Amino acid sequence: MSKPNLPGPDPRQQLQMLRTMKLIRAMEERLSKDSLQGALPGTVHLYIGQEAVAAGVCSQLTDEDKITSTHRGHGHFLAKGGSPEAMMAEIRGKDTGVCRGMGGSMHVADVSKGMLGANGIVGGGFAIATGAGWAARLEGRGGVSVCFFGDGASNEGVFMETLNIAAVWKLPVIFVCENNGYGEFTPSRTVTAGRIIDRARAFGIPCHEVDGNDADAVWSTASIAIERARAGEGPSFIEAATYRIHGHFEAEATMLKTPYRPAEEIEAWRGRDPIRLYAGRLVASGVASAADIAKLDREMEEIVENAVQAAEAAPPPDNDLAKSLMFTNRVVEVL
Repeated sequence: MSKPNLPGPDPRQQLQMLRTMKLIRAMEERLSKDSLQGALPGTVHLYIGQEAVAAGVCSQLTDEDKITSTHRGHGHFLAKGGSPEAMMAEIRGKDTGVCRGMGGSMHVADVSKGMLGANGIVGGGFAIATGAGWAARLEGRGGVSVCFFGDGASNEGVFMETLNIAAVWKLPVIFVCENNGYGEFTPSRTVTAGRIIDRARAFGIPCHEVDGNDADAVWSTASIAIERARAGEGPSFIEAATYRIHGHFEAEATMLKTPYRPAEEIEAWRGRDPIRLYAGRLVASGVASAADIAKLDREMEEIVENAVQAAEAAPPPDNDLAKSLMFTNRVVEVL
């Protein structure tokens, strides 16, 4: 629950966050099923269990605000307003995909929505988000930039470089660490010295810790950071404790001889499922009814099914697309 002295979302915003989380979950569960059945051209890294972070942050952003994501980027894409149909087609490598099938699961992007891209490079979003923050400052319209990253990316050198420049230049950048406790198959405690949040404190950046499975708490914490950024007061750092219920990627069981996570740990986090808990909270508070929740579930199922059917019916990219994207006949004049 959010602390009493923090701002909180109103009922309309709460319902929107629940809708976003349920859309993400429905899409990811279908992708899990399709991946295991061999219906996708590649593997997928799913966001199941972490939905409250994307929903709580992105529900307060506009299309003019920018975000960068990770290899686990479907949730951020959808929370930022990306099209489910375009995302599903992209993951299936179709020409109607948001990147015309050239990016795939780890590179979904939609600049029109301010989603500057998921990124297969660990820590690849740091510099992009910081550059977007610099652009927002130059424009002077109150835009903000949000960099989502995992605990593993905090050990990349560019993390420290971008914290430094964001602090020195007072850029409107919000660094959101989705700490799910694992870097691929390795417990973060075995490879990360100290506390990640203390690295941002060293640069004098305001820092916040939050339960990443509590959408209201994420919303409240993000609202403070977003308000500071829009007011020209510089960057903030948020560490959201969360957990990916599924594996690092869906096909990992085919390459791992022994589990790297205890079964009881996974089940304990299932008990803290952010969507189930949030839906229960909204029903208990009278914001929604059980019938409303059931209707929402049916709506999400229909959206996902329509997205799958459209993607399966779509053509693959033209054979010459890769060449045309790589090379151009246009002459660029250097003035």
